[in-house]
Amino acid sequence: MPVRSVPGASSVAAPEDGKLFAPAAARNCDVLCDLLAEVAPATGRALELASGTGQHAVAYAARLPGLAWQPSEVEEVRLDSIRAYAGESGLRNILPPVQLDATTPGWGAAHPGQDLIVLVNLLHLISEDEARALIREAAAALAPGGRFVLYGPFLRGGELTSDGDRAFHAALCAHDPEIGYKDDFDVIDWLHGAGLELLHAVEMPANNLALIAENPAI
Repeated sequence: MPVRSVPGASSVAAPEDGKLFAPAAARNCDVLCDLLAEVAPATGRALELASGTGQHAVAYAARLPGLAWQPSEVEEVRLDSIRAYAGESGLRNILPPVQLDATTPGWGAAHPGQDLIVLVNLLHLISEDEARALIREAAAALAPGGRFVLYGPFLRGGELTSDGDRAFHAALCAHDPEIGYKDDFDVIDWLHGAGLELLHAVEMPANNLALIAENPAI
C-alpha cells in the first residue's frame, strides 16, 4: 500500500513510549466494536488490514475475545505502535503484527482461512485499482463463511451527501486525483465480482457506512 501524506486524512500524535495516537480512532472505536459484536463470528481468525496505531486492534480483541486478532500495517513506526499497545494491554488473543500491503497481489493466498477481515477508513485514501485489488485479495483470504467488514466514508449513489464530505473529497482529489471517496454501489459491485455476498449495509455515525460481505460457504 503506497504511503501517502494526505492533508486532513488522519491526525496521529507523536509517539509516547512507542504508541501513536489517532483521535479519529478513539472517536469511532466504540461504534466499531458494537458493529463487530453484531456481525462478527464468535470464534476463529480475524485479520485487521491497515491497523494504523493499534488502538482498534486492542479494543477489538478485548470486545471479541473468542477471535485471534492479526493486526497488519506497512510502516514500521505503526507496527511498533501496534506492538506497544498490544503489549500494554496484556491480551493474549492479539498476534504479533505483520507487515502487509493490502493493495498488492498475492497476500490473500499468504493469509488464508480468515473468519473475519476488517478494513477501516482506507478505501478513500487509495486508488480505484488498489481498492479493487484489495477486495479481490480479501475475498481470497476468507474462509468459507468468513466475513469482510469495510467501514468509512462513501459516495452514496454517486452523490456526496454532506458539506463535510464534499470538502474532504475535494481535498483528497486535489492532493491526488486517483484517490477520493468510492461509490457505495461500485464497491458492492466489486465485492460481488470477487465472489462475495453483501449481507448488510449499515449507516454509521458521522455519515460513514459499513458494508458487511460474506464468502459463501461451500
